[in-house]
Amino acid sequence: MLDYFTLKIIWWALVGVLLIGFAIMDGHDMGVGTLLPFVGRNDLERRVVINTVGPHWDGNQVWFITAGGALFAAWPVVYATAFSGFYWAMILVLWALFFRPVGFDYRSKIHNATWRSTWDWGLFIGGAVPPLVFGIAFGNLLLGVPFHFNDYLVSTYTGSFWQLLNPFALLSGVVSSAMITLQGGTYLAHRTEGIIQSRAVKGAVAAAIVLVCSFIVAGIWLQWIDGYRITSLVDTAALPDILSKTVVREPGAWMANYERYPLLWLLPVLGLGGAVAAVFLLMVRRTLSAFVASSLAVIGVISTAGVSMFPFIMPSSTMPAASLTVWDSVSSHLSLAIMFWATLIFMPLIVIYTSWAYRVMSGKVTVAQIKANEHSAY
Repeated sequence: MLDYFTLKIIWWALVGVLLIGFAIMDGHDMGVGTLLPFVGRNDLERRVVINTVGPHWDGNQVWFITAGGALFAAWPVVYATAFSGFYWAMILVLWALFFRPVGFDYRSKIHNATWRSTWDWGLFIGGAVPPLVFGIAFGNLLLGVPFHFNDYLVSTYTGSFWQLLNPFALLSGVVSSAMITLQGGTYLAHRTEGIIQSRAVKGAVAAAIVLVCSFIVAGIWLQWIDGYRITSLVDTAALPDILSKTVVREPGAWMANYERYPLLWLLPVLGLGGAVAAVFLLMVRRTLSAFVASSLAVIGVISTAGVSMFPFIMPSSTMPAASLTVWDSVSSHLSLAIMFWATLIFMPLIVIYTSWAYRVMSGKVTVAQIKANEHSAY
């Protein structure tokens, strides 16, 4: 059996992989939804756009569900504390996501312009709101979340919903939204042709520009934000003991891992380089390569945020010693081990099935196809 320290690191990486998988796979669905009202100018064009993701969106939700389940199982204290502190934000995400299944299923059931337009905007909300909220939430993690524990390790959140909407968190939301819109734009450019493809390319290029600019600004801003640093000795292989450490806040602390391991600078470079490469590849209509480049940008951006915070997962701004880390907010050794072996079995199955589904339903979605399949298409 793997030792406790190794399993803690593995599950930090696995949760990151699941979040990246969600951003790449379900992210391009949401990005397409964000672009829907602007890329499709009439009902037929919007049906083309919807049918590029219609057969796959629910399968891609597996990444979201699995990431949430992994967070609950591997980091139960983080799950409980985060969903208490970000309760209204998560409710907003949940209600936005409600528009997706009903939008896909009911949008084309009735031949009525008002009905269909309403569901188009519903799909837009379901695609645009979650990435924005997730980005804002992550920005607040970098700033620190106002929560503390009592002697019985019951957490109390002392902030409000409106406190989450601070300038740096909103900038993080812009980074997240632009990243997901770029992902959706490159996918849409690959699955469509003609005027729809041209509009998708324009949307993706605009998103890439916003992503690069906002990511750079956020990185510079992060230099002056008070980060977190553990100052006491921590037994990384010990049983969880949240309040046994001492933590200080100091400017530039989030850059410490990059100073210690200079190779980590390749991650933000990957985030920026992937976005720039996606733009150039879209210009020459190498759309599949552009989607790969956009996916690399997603990996770079999310990994940059993750390694900046390591080993912190959810820092506390009101009680720094209560900050949740990779070492002290995890499940038991046995739980992590069982889940690890289960993941080794089931994650490859998900990847294989998803790859097969995309291969079977590959190719361009065209106006002619929608007309020929009026009653079976979305």
